[in-house]
Amino acid sequence: MAGLISFMNGTAGRVLRVVLGLVIILVGVYVFMNVAGTMGLVVGLVLIIVGFVPVIMGIVGRCLLEPLAR
Repeated sequence: MAGLISFMNGTAGRVLRVVLGLVIILVGVYVFMNVAGTMGLVVGLVLIIVGFVPVIMGIVGRCLLEPLAR
C-alpha cells in the first residue's frame, strides 16, 4: 500500500488523477447535456461533482487513501 501512496503523491500519479478527473467531468457533462429526463440530470451532476475530487486532490498532491495506510 505504501508504494501506491508514494506513486499517487508523485508527479505521475498527480497528473493521472487530474486527467482521470477531467475525463469523469467530461462524461458527466455529456450525460447531463444528452440524456433526457431527470435521471440524466442527476447522474450528470453527480459525475461532474465526483470528477472534481481527483482533480482537486491531484492539484493539492494528497491521496485519499493515505489515512488508510497509516
